[in-house]
Amino acid sequence: MAQSTSSVITLKINGEKYTLPVDHRTTLLDALRERLDLTGTKKGCDQGQCGACTVLLDGRRAVACLQLAVAAEGREITTIEGVADGEQLHPVQQAFLDLDGFQCGYCTPGQICSAIGMIEEHAAGWPSAVTGDVRPEAGPPPLTAEEIRERMSGNLCRCGAYVSIVEAVARAAETGAHTNSPPAAGVSPAAGTKETVA
Repeated sequence: MAQSTSSVITLKINGEKYTLPVDHRTTLLDALRERLDLTGTKKGCDQGQCGACTVLLDGRRAVACLQLAVAAEGREITTIEGVADGEQLHPVQQAFLDLDGFQCGYCTPGQICSAIGMIEEHAAGWPSAVTGDVRPEAGPPPLTAEEIRERMSGNLCRCGAYVSIVEAVARAAETGAHTNSPPAAGVSPAAGTKETVA
């Protein structure tokens, strides 16, 4: 008997549940954009190299073009549409606006999601390739421009707004963006959980 190549899955996105049938080869990026009309997450290279499709899975950064939708079932998915708390922008979003951390804006959703995850990683004491002292007892390294550049290096900006992106991430980190982030997966506690069938 031939095995089915599709399944009906339920994805938890931005505090809401979406039930939809998907081919097992469907990426999370295509499910978000093509099936659920959550087009804030951008398709850039479609090979995991540009970071335009970065989302948060259980609070950690992931490129949606390399994640299968079926593998994301049961995980908390946060897209750019879910990082603000109602009308209140996330501190990273506000810093990007205040400091012109974008030009055309195509990479900005992925940059913002990546920055939110990166600030959390830094606050938890995760080292980067440029961290001088990686001993756990050393705690988080200073979040210098070099640290930010290394930690955000998976997100490309074809317009070259890197100077402003680094400044925006630094400002958001200074203002305690990691303490203002929604819990674990980045979903606001006030968000509802309505069931949507796609």
